[in-house]
Amino acid sequence: MDIKTFANKISELRIFVVGDVMLDAYIWGKAERLSPEAPVPVVQVEKKESRPGGAANVAYNLRALGVDTYLFGLVGKDLAAAELKKNLTSSKINSKGIYSHASLTTTIKTRVIGNKHQLLRIDEEKNITLSATERNAFTNSILEAIKKHAPHAIIFEDYDKGCIDKDLIEKITAFANKLNIITTVDPKRANFLHYKNVTLFKPNFAEIKNGLNAPTLEKNQHSLLQYTSDFLRNQKIKNMMITLSEHGVYYATPKQAGMHDALIRNIADVSGAGDTVIAIATRCLAIVLPLQLADAIANVAGGMVCEYAGVVPVNNKLFFNEIQKLNLL
Repeated sequence: MDIKTFANKISELRIFVVGDVMLDAYIWGKAERLSPEAPVPVVQVEKKESRPGGAANVAYNLRALGVDTYLFGLVGKDLAAAELKKNLTSSKINSKGIYSHASLTTTIKTRVIGNKHQLLRIDEEKNITLSATERNAFTNSILEAIKKHAPHAIIFEDYDKGCIDKDLIEKITAFANKLNIITTVDPKRANFLHYKNVTLFKPNFAEIKNGLNAPTLEKNQHSLLQYTSDFLRNQKIKNMMITLSEHGVYYATPKQAGMHDALIRNIADVSGAGDTVIAIATRCLAIVLPLQLADAIANVAGGMVCEYAGVVPVNNKLFFNEIQKLNLL
């Protein structure tokens, strides 16, 4: 497959993202002196902005490469929700699946960036609690959208904020499998063992270590294979990908396993790299690329976004140029 065919196939995809949406806010400025009040830098503010965050950042990454993207999540009826929806609309992401409720609070993560480096993050959040009736309505709305729009893949983007629960996972996964729709997962601890019969499971190293309660797990192929092979089989997971920061990415199926080394980068900020990896990997699997190649391509994209301060989507042109230069296609 050449790069043009790869790009064209990606642009023909329709992908759903289900999960914890949030607003990423940024305060940009210069930090040239310490405060006389405490040993902390003083940031002279130059710019403020907001971007889609959490599951919304995964959708943002999908849309950046031309994927027809539908986002499903829970927000409050507040200013942050209004700002988030404004960002989604301007990015041409279908946000009709965003459910607003007055009892909820939209999560905001505010990053203070001084001299192009993150100095501080401030989180405003409250875990989501809905009644059983409201939860059923939200889950059923996603099932109806799957029937209507027939996505090529569904991504569960789980940040442990309460949008995703066991019932939602089981119903959506079962329905997707019935229709031969790919399901991919970026997990956190609360629902870690609830993801079964999925196409791809993509934790980072800390998440797999905590999820499997494996304090002696190490970032090498032998250790990872030893700890994850039974999990892969018991959960009936078809593919696994574990991001290992500077050690690259580990990939495995019930029949094979391997690793891709991290490429040398000028790292500015690792925020959002996992969102990019799951978005790219899902796209690759949706156009029927083998896991080893999908893993290698996603590894490149995850490293690229780390070269920029703040949470950013992968740059379309630079991404295609990079994988072409590395002869991945």
